[in-house]
Amino acid sequence: MKAKDLDRRFDAGEDVKECLDLAKAKRPGHEQKRVNVDFPLWMVESLDREAKRLGVPRQALIKVLIAETPREDVDLRPVPEKHKGPAITRSFFSAACLRARNRGRVVE
Repeated sequence: MKAKDLDRRFDAGEDVKECLDLAKAKRPGHEQKRVNVDFPLWMVESLDREAKRLGVPRQALIKVLIAETPREDVDLRPVPEKHKGPAITRSFFSAACLRARNRGRVVE
């Protein structure tokens, strides 16, 4: 089926799911990549307490905290492939270190 025929059927309110192979569907910018992060014990314990309180896995809590924390220097939205580059600026890292030091936690 041609794209214009699919568009026409969709615009007419027809169910077009049978025309699509959803097993191969992808959401650009939402691919998964495994990363390993070492957290201090106090932070893991704090994350675990909050995750238990909310009834969610620790990993889900970390993802939400990262995605919803407002930052002026970092844009965590998916970036088109042609615009890939460093996401975290030096000023953000410096500010994070300063905030951590001000809380009595030295970041090296």
